[in-house]
Amino acid sequence: MEQMLSAFQCDLSSISSEIRTLQEQSVAMNLRLKNRRAVRRQLGQLLDELVVPAAMISTILEAPVTEPEFLEQLQELNGKINSVKEQAFRETVACADVQHVLEKLKIKAVTKIREFVLQKIYSFRKPMTNYQIPQNALLKYRFFYQFLLGNERVVAQELREQYVDTMSKIYLSYFKSYTSRLMKIQYEEVAEKDDLMGVEDTAKKGFFSKPSLKNRNTVFTLGNRGSVIGAAELEGPIIVPHAAQKSDVRYPFESLFRSQHYALLDNSCREYLFLCDFFMVTGPSAQDLFNAVMGKTLAMFLKHMEAYVCDCYDSIAVFLCIHIVLRFKAIMAKRNIPAVDKYWDTLLEILWPRFEHILELNIQSIQSTDPQKLGFLDTRPHYITRRYAEFSSAIVSINQTFPNEKTHALLGQLQVEVENFVLRVAAEFSSRKEQLIFLINNYDMMLGVLMERAVEESKEVEGFQQLLSARTQEFIEEILSPPFGGMIAFVKEAEALLEKGQLERLRGEEARVTQLARGFSSTWKASVESLSQDVMRSFSNFKNGTGIIQGALTQLIQYYHRFHKVLAQPPLRSLPARAELINIHHLMVELKKHKPNF
Repeated sequence: MEQMLSAFQCDLSSISSEIRTLQEQSVAMNLRLKNRRAVRRQLGQLLDELVVPAAMISTILEAPVTEPEFLEQLQELNGKINSVKEQAFRETVACADVQHVLEKLKIKAVTKIREFVLQKIYSFRKPMTNYQIPQNALLKYRFFYQFLLGNERVVAQELREQYVDTMSKIYLSYFKSYTSRLMKIQYEEVAEKDDLMGVEDTAKKGFFSKPSLKNRNTVFTLGNRGSVIGAAELEGPIIVPHAAQKSDVRYPFESLFRSQHYALLDNSCREYLFLCDFFMVTGPSAQDLFNAVMGKTLAMFLKHMEAYVCDCYDSIAVFLCIHIVLRFKAIMAKRNIPAVDKYWDTLLEILWPRFEHILELNIQSIQSTDPQKLGFLDTRPHYITRRYAEFSSAIVSINQTFPNEKTHALLGQLQVEVENFVLRVAAEFSSRKEQLIFLINNYDMMLGVLMERAVEESKEVEGFQQLLSARTQEFIEEILSPPFGGMIAFVKEAEALLEKGQLERLRGEEARVTQLARGFSSTWKASVESLSQDVMRSFSNFKNGTGIIQGALTQLIQYYHRFHKVLAQPPLRSLPARAELINIHHLMVELKKHKPNF
């Protein structure tokens, strides 16, 4: 029994050692399997990167570049070229087996891409080509340029230079031709160096006296010219010169400028985005490439503007051009395209000094105007002040949209000169009444024209309102003086004595007071009637005339009320003439009948 048990124990121990051996063998096999799998994965990846499939070779060699398969296989080829470069760096021996195949495929791909892109670039050169179509076609294959940049920089540089050279010439030719054709449809009659505010009508051969001439581009009036900076027209379709010539339509310079520069803005935005997208450039390099394409065109534009502006005397056109530039600059900033920023600034550096120069010429012309050489003067609004009013309202209304302090300062200077001019002309009239009529008519006209376009808070409007109010008040006193001067003088004297407490000095005035009271009662109706007619004859603006009559009648009632109060004082209270005074309310009712109705 003991022998059997010991044999069983021996068997058990041998089984245990066998199990341990099997376990060790299993662990070793697992490790070998894991190692093999890792090697297979790495080798498989390496083989995938290095092996060149037959499909790739046939597609690169035979398929047209426009086929989607070609683009797909080109991207694969690009990946393999990069992988081989990486493996060669690690000194992988297998690279040598595929390098020559990949090199040949690369050369073939580069050749085909070069031919395709050059063909597209040359297609721009055909007359009447809409170059946006080949540009859009190129954008579909932007990877071609990326492939060249990574693998054949010399060819990439060649294509870039060809594109820049071609597009630079196309833009220059297009804009040169477009600009010259635009200038042929400008108004024939433009402002000249003699068309200044202070130039007498007699000195001009009917330039200002015939505003009804067809295609008259008025020098001082805005009319509907301001619409060029309105939202609808600013980004509206560009002018087609041959269509305008066919229908004999003419345009002011600012409309041609807007059309020319909107075409530039549109093309510049598109070109800049294309360059960034296709040639993969950003920041300063994108700006440099854009300048290479558009530089000659922009230089031509600046040369054209300098030549035109140095002989331009149409300040409204120049000012509208400034505002067109400011708006276009804002549009490009909104689109986040800085390509033409420097050009806009240079353009403003040309336009601003010219605008200031023309304004200074106008200021000088008003300064040097001699009222005695203006021929016959009447009390109606003067044509020089009308020119100023039209011009000032034009500039103020344009400036409101993009306020500029420089403009305010120049307009302030011009306003001072016009005010001085009006006073110089007024001094030519012999009577104070005529002087006041002239001043009121001119201030009222200037205010009316300004308020049509300018906001009421503007400095110009406020200044003329104060002048008009002061002169109107003085005129009312002037017209009340002949019929009612005696009563007005007495009221002022009596009130002065009342203030000093010297009322007793009025005791000797009974006869004068009686005469004044009776005189007023018998003549006031005829005097008011005559005064109303005189005022309506004197003022060209009906509304202004009626306002002055109402002011005069109100002032008259106040004086008569004050006359009543003076006669109610102790020294004059017992005068029989007080019974002959007209009741104030009755007088007010009667005077209301004389108020002109609209």
